[in-house]
Amino acid sequence: MAYRRTDRVIRHLAARQNAIIAAAQTLAGESGMGTVQIVPVAQHAGIAAGTVYRYFPAKIDLVRALVTAVTEREIGAMRRAADAAPGPLSALAGGVITFAARANRNRRLTWAVMAEPVDAEVDAVQFEYRKALAAELKARIQVAIASGHLPEQDAALASAALVGVLLEALFGPQAPALCDAPGKVREAVQMLTLFSLRALGIVDARARGLVVQSAWPAEGAG
Repeated sequence: MAYRRTDRVIRHLAARQNAIIAAAQTLAGESGMGTVQIVPVAQHAGIAAGTVYRYFPAKIDLVRALVTAVTEREIGAMRRAADAAPGPLSALAGGVITFAARANRNRRLTWAVMAEPVDAEVDAVQFEYRKALAAELKARIQVAIASGHLPEQDAALASAALVGVLLEALFGPQAPALCDAPGKVREAVQMLTLFSLRALGIVDARARGLVVQSAWPAEGAG
């Protein structure tokens, strides 16, 4: 007779897997994606390396699980903020602000899971995050174009450009160091959002209004 896992066993396995991914996230956020290796992650999680291998047979499997978890969490938060907005332009502004503000709170992790150079395998996984971000932005841009709130443009090209802006301006190696003061961070994120809206063709006065009215993510998010 085939063995059937009980609900308790399934919950235990899921909790163990989540703990491994959480350990990988901590290491990536502290020291970069290059430290996401089976043995260091196992040590951080307080389990044997062999246990990690049972869940993730290779390092790239662990990296993929980490990037997927962060992608789903952050794109989900961005989508919820946009969905709560009253219109297509405020949805776009709210989505950009939410992504930028949350990612700025974890700048090292954001860079690690999105673009930190490691190797070709890791780069392919990181690209999936960038692609998901571009797809979310593209969908919002298309809605705004269809409703007449944005001028006609190539939504795919525009969304790809915005991903580059967000990545380099806030999280890349050339990004200026931001003061930890909440007011300074808010100012930087709002300026970046304003830049993005202007690039999409929204006149300055209206763009400024959209940035001001967009909800700011709760401090505990991230």
